[in-house]
Amino acid sequence: MITTVSPADRYPRLAVGSAVALGLLLGAAILTLWMREGWIGFALEGIMFALAALWTGRMVFSSASPRFSGVLVPLAIPIVIGAIQLASGSTVNRWATQNALLGWGTCWAAAFAGLQTGSSERVRSRLRRGLLYFGFGVAILAVLQFFTSPEKIFWLFEGEYAEPVLGPFLSRDRYAAFVELVLPLALYESFAGKAVRVSYTAMAAAMVASVIAGASRAGSVLVLAESAAVLWLLSRNRVFRRPRAGRVAAWFATFAVLFTAVVGWTHLWDRMRDPQPYHYRREMLLSTVSMIRERPWTGFGLGSFETVYPAYATFDNGKVVDHAHNDWAEWAAEGGLPMAAALLVVVGWAGWAAVRRPWGLGVVAVSIHSLVDFPMQERALAFWVFTLMGLMLAEARVARLRGAAGSSGYSPAKYAVPVQTE
Repeated sequence: MITTVSPADRYPRLAVGSAVALGLLLGAAILTLWMREGWIGFALEGIMFALAALWTGRMVFSSASPRFSGVLVPLAIPIVIGAIQLASGSTVNRWATQNALLGWGTCWAAAFAGLQTGSSERVRSRLRRGLLYFGFGVAILAVLQFFTSPEKIFWLFEGEYAEPVLGPFLSRDRYAAFVELVLPLALYESFAGKAVRVSYTAMAAAMVASVIAGASRAGSVLVLAESAAVLWLLSRNRVFRRPRAGRVAAWFATFAVLFTAVVGWTHLWDRMRDPQPYHYRREMLLSTVSMIRERPWTGFGLGSFETVYPAYATFDNGKVVDHAHNDWAEWAAEGGLPMAAALLVVVGWAGWAAVRRPWGLGVVAVSIHSLVDFPMQERALAFWVFTLMGLMLAEARVARLRGAAGSSGYSPAKYAVPVQTE
């Protein structure tokens, strides 16, 4: 007998294997992000490239229709800009640009691999849930370590900076960005069943409380705003009824207050009362703006911020400034305004897509956090951002095909692949 399946399910074993590999890769990237050995980063990048190449080869050497998205085009702009900078010799630090180009290529590969892997709805949902469980486990580990051994990573290794560490995170702001990515997954799962899943609501509240305990100012504001936005978007979804949204919100608020009372909020409150919360970061931003004005269209070269910054610095506190504490300004300084504009298009799409897919709202939250910090300079977090974006692209593509199935000009057979069954 001949039946048909969609291209999304053409290679179920490859999709499952790719999802497992992606999950392990993203987990390993987080658990090792405190390690500065270069080979670890190259190994993780190599695996991500291998996944993307595997899917590409599978499609090239078979009759499967390629899965692509227009969002991958602006996402490739940083790669093109970096290649042009190297070819023209316009970068001020060739080695740094080569390294940054490799990083942006890996981010594109992550989005591409996420798009292919997430084309199966079952695989996509299981991968999301796996990432959620891992993220929640990291959050519990981070809180326990924060209160018992704040100076040592995993209770064994000395941290690189003076501030307390949270699990594998050397910075409270990087940890907050990670939670911003995982939190919407928990809130979404609390709606996913026929009844409210209180356990997922408690997981979301615990992650919010962990950010408050870590005392990240921008992170705390963002996770609270993000939680409200996700609950509001889900309440407007016709699949979920408003009474269920009200119950989820009530459970979430109760758990959040309870867990925050346990871990404490006074340290965050003290930091919020700082009369100069943007101290030094304002001067860094102004210096970066001066760099942008010098080369608004070409930039100084991807990854070259640390090299160029001293010539434009307006203060010296005796420390090395390796990032602008504003990813958007740093991207514009290194790759020019076209690069920042291209990435703004990508984030704009993510915001539009998150209206129907609130589980992906973390991509937007981290992009907003990037206005006052540099989470996207941490490749482990960048992997998570672009993999989740790839999963959003996959879900949007499936929805588009389903929508086309209802129009008169669409033939399901056009998108079906014959498969022999017994």
